[in-house]
Amino acid sequence: MFDKIIPRSEDYAKWYTQVIRRAEMADYAPVRGCMVVRPYGYALWENVKEQLDSRFKATGHQNAAFPLFIPMSFIEKEAEHVEGFKPELAVVTHGGGKKLEEPLVVRPTSETIIGYMYSQWIQSYRDLPVLINQWANVVRWELRTRLFIRTMEFFWQEGHTAHATHAEAEEETLRILELYTDFALNEAAIPVIPGRKSESEKFPGALTSYTIEAMMGDKRALQAGTSHDLGQNFAKAFDIQYLDANQKQQHCWTTSWGVSTRMIGAIIMTHGDDQGLVLPPRIAPTQLVIVPIIPKNRDTDKQAVMQAVDSICETLGEVRYHVDDRHDYSPGWRFNEWELKGVPLRIEIGPRDLAKQQVVLARRDIPGREGKAFTPIANVAETVKDMLDTIQADMLKRATEFRDMNTFEPTTYDSFKEVVEEGFARAWWCENAECEEQLKAETQATIRCIPIEQPDGDGVCIVCGETAQDIAVFARAY
Repeated sequence: MFDKIIPRSEDYAKWYTQVIRRAEMADYAPVRGCMVVRPYGYALWENVKEQLDSRFKATGHQNAAFPLFIPMSFIEKEAEHVEGFKPELAVVTHGGGKKLEEPLVVRPTSETIIGYMYSQWIQSYRDLPVLINQWANVVRWELRTRLFIRTMEFFWQEGHTAHATHAEAEEETLRILELYTDFALNEAAIPVIPGRKSESEKFPGALTSYTIEAMMGDKRALQAGTSHDLGQNFAKAFDIQYLDANQKQQHCWTTSWGVSTRMIGAIIMTHGDDQGLVLPPRIAPTQLVIVPIIPKNRDTDKQAVMQAVDSICETLGEVRYHVDDRHDYSPGWRFNEWELKGVPLRIEIGPRDLAKQQVVLARRDIPGREGKAFTPIANVAETVKDMLDTIQADMLKRATEFRDMNTFEPTTYDSFKEVVEEGFARAWWCENAECEEQLKAETQATIRCIPIEQPDGDGVCIVCGETAQDIAVFARAY
């Protein structure tokens, strides 16, 4: 099980796949492009879900469920939407041994089916806003797939809201962007950049798309979540109207937003190292593993050590812990397994430690002796909680420093082409589509986002030299 994992520096893509499979996060399904999420990976996804779901409900959203199958005519009602998704659609043409009168699309996203239902439910301004989220799986016919990052079928949440005014819809879109940013920073320890997508990169059918962008360990960008102001495009396509206070019919303004199991991939690639996963304590399935170390044929020592372990467990409160008392495996073997799985903190306790009334604490984010410390058994609970908080903060700090160290601000197009191969490039852009296409063709980089936070004044477009109002973040991406 513990054959050496290929170093990230040697083959990052192979390292990523090896870590996921050996840590028992996920595996390949018999259907091309699909994955099986194993219990350990699903436990991490459940923690992501729990943290996001609590934030949604705190801001007034409710969960619901909508059909997996969508009539093709629904997809075709919004022209830009169908054009954007056409290459990715999985279509059902037969059912029950017969050809269907109308093909059904396996859900790639739910704007259309939810738009139809909203048109049935919304009659008056008193019915607004409608704030609904669903946790679901979706299917997009991807040609090139990678576990968690880009699979044909994946899990996500998708929020869909309807409002009386554009101002309310835009406020909702930005509220969710801020919520995603807060989750990424404070739970996943990923320093994301919130910003607006360019016209060519926005969601098909959206008025404006917002995103959180993260730098992975190989310096490529990953879109970790999106929030879309849909304007009235879907409301007009599906006739979502309401009677306002002046007894006039108005079309609603709608939004949609989502985070998927891609977030798991982001966590792996942001924090992982050559030994395996490194998981942020706040969302790690297991925050602490306790490894008793007992010499063979020493039953008296075993009893004393296990009594000490039981006493420690009683003090841990809400800490998610696991006791690995598999004495038929060596301590080193067990250490390696939990390091591979990225458990943030480990307690080692044996007869010698017990004699000194202390335990060894080993941090996963700092490998080797530098990450180890002794603490009195009497102080274990308090020390564990403090150390988990410290690990969480240090992981965010380390990832932020890595991103900043590999973010450049070129002033010429030639220097831009050099630095964008090494990380993120922040540069002025005139928002001209021709400049964007030229840059993409010549560097394989894309505009990841136009950050929400912008400097005062204007600058010079990195491509054409014309006046530019905004700085954009460019990178090669997944």
